[in-house]
Amino acid sequence: MSEFYGTTDEAESRATLERALELGVTLFDTADMYGIGANEAFLASFVRTHREAVLIATKFGYARTPQSPEDWSIDNRPEFLRAAADRSLKRLGVDVIDLYYMHRRTDAVPLEESIGAMADLVAAGKVRWLGLSAVTAAELRAAHAIHPIAALQSEWSVFTREIEEDVVPAAFELGVTLVPYSPLGRGMLTGQAFAQSLTEGDARRNFPRFASQHHQANMQVVAKVEEAARGLGITSAQLALAWLHMQGRKLNAKVVPIPGTRRRSRLEENVAAASIILPDDVTAMLDPLAGAVQGAAV
Repeated sequence: MSEFYGTTDEAESRATLERALELGVTLFDTADMYGIGANEAFLASFVRTHREAVLIATKFGYARTPQSPEDWSIDNRPEFLRAAADRSLKRLGVDVIDLYYMHRRTDAVPLEESIGAMADLVAAGKVRWLGLSAVTAAELRAAHAIHPIAALQSEWSVFTREIEEDVVPAAFELGVTLVPYSPLGRGMLTGQAFAQSLTEGDARRNFPRFASQHHQANMQVVAKVEEAARGLGITSAQLALAWLHMQGRKLNAKVVPIPGTRRRSRLEENVAAASIILPDDVTAMLDPLAGAVQGAAV
């Protein structure tokens, strides 16, 4: 709602937040690097108004400044994360962050130091639960041994399935909830028309899977998803989300996907997908598609 994906209608975004809560959505995900704090500030009034009803998740780990927004680095040092947590608390206007993620990990800082400092935030009452993002199974196990990890955020979709081999089993073993980000392939899984309509300010134009040399191959894969969705009378996005819910159950994973949206119509479409059960022949057709997608996930 605040950066990366083109222009935003603030009024519609706020209406989307309210509608999400009406539909039973209670987990709202942000990060200190989204808009360099702007998204946390944007969410603040909504979170405060509905504090008892919502869970707010935010993240630290990227060092980025308004003076040099294109310069990103990863910082897991205890002193950095403590200061980042205080800044997030202030921008959100809350006394405690429900779920606090390490947005990305750098092995320049031992997990004992970074997870230990995150655990101190829990002990201080500033954070309720700890999360990690985009780590390996070994890193998840090592962190969990230092302090319980409640959630792991990793990219997972019909088009990106690398975590199924070892990360998903590790999460199941440890009782960690998986929070798939980009469950719609950063929008690509919503259909061919979307992938061809990205505006100049949209960061996805720079992502490998949206690159011109991969366009034709990837649109052929997207077309298969669209065809299957039409046959079921649902949208491509609903097909992709329904698959993810079913895949989670198949692999004994607790799955809470976070499809991003800025419009109520898309929100309602996404929420409806949670109750869709796909027939076996459709899931079998979707199974090999990830192997045909061109370009690395970001």
